[in-house]
Amino acid sequence: MHRKKSQAGKNTLPLHAIAWIVGAFILIPVVYALLGGFKENSELSANPFGLPEAWVTANYTEVLGSGSFWLQMWNSTFIAVITTVLTVGFAALAGFIFARYAFRGREALFTLFTAGLMFPFAVAILPIFVLLRTFGLLGNPLGVILTQAAFGLPLTIIILRGFFRSIPGEIEEAAIIDGCSPFGFFWRILLPMARPAIATVSVLAIVGSWNNFMLPLVVFSEEASWTLPLGIQQFQGQYASDTARILAYLVLAMVPALGFYAIAERHLVGGLTAGATKG
Repeated sequence: MHRKKSQAGKNTLPLHAIAWIVGAFILIPVVYALLGGFKENSELSANPFGLPEAWVTANYTEVLGSGSFWLQMWNSTFIAVITTVLTVGFAALAGFIFARYAFRGREALFTLFTAGLMFPFAVAILPIFVLLRTFGLLGNPLGVILTQAAFGLPLTIIILRGFFRSIPGEIEEAAIIDGCSPFGFFWRILLPMARPAIATVSVLAIVGSWNNFMLPLVVFSEEASWTLPLGIQQFQGQYASDTARILAYLVLAMVPALGFYAIAERHLVGGLTAGATKG
């Protein structure tokens, strides 16, 4: 028995080593940004990886005391929340239809949705700009919200369809016998059961919107409409950048997204693996 446990430990050792290496690649830039925000620009150049000699809190306090930071926080939050509601709402309805109803052309239509995953956003930026200009959505948050929702639908539909297909048909039959309409089954029974999957796709939608830089850069020309990723531009001059202030700004901008992820994390793995063995 002891020999078997020892062998199992040896087998998992490479996996643990890989996990530590991947974790280090993720954590080191965050720690670098966190410590760099407490340094002067001169110290950041002379001692980029060491601890600060004198902990300069002004970089963080001045960002927090800036009205532009909170305005950009509001803009990012508003766009992320509305994008998530639209993406998850429409994807849940589409995933329900694809999962629970058989109709001609269902798989072809579903394949068309999944093909959206292979369409690079950077390639589409020029047609998107022309389309938004045609509809008068440049400078309007709806221009960002609708575009992000459209690009977020394929993956969201795939995840929710897999989860909805894993729900036993007997539950739906029992609900219909009890007088529940198809939409009532979807709203009252299926959605509450799909909370892990809903949490998963909500995290993906919010984090994706929160970190989006290219689309807001194309849509917004006025500083009052900037989101957090665009706010970094205010610390860049013609000849130099306030790097320490940028790092402090980045750390503070990450906190809300990390907080939301921490709340929804316990649902994340379950939602991603739901439906993996069925459908």
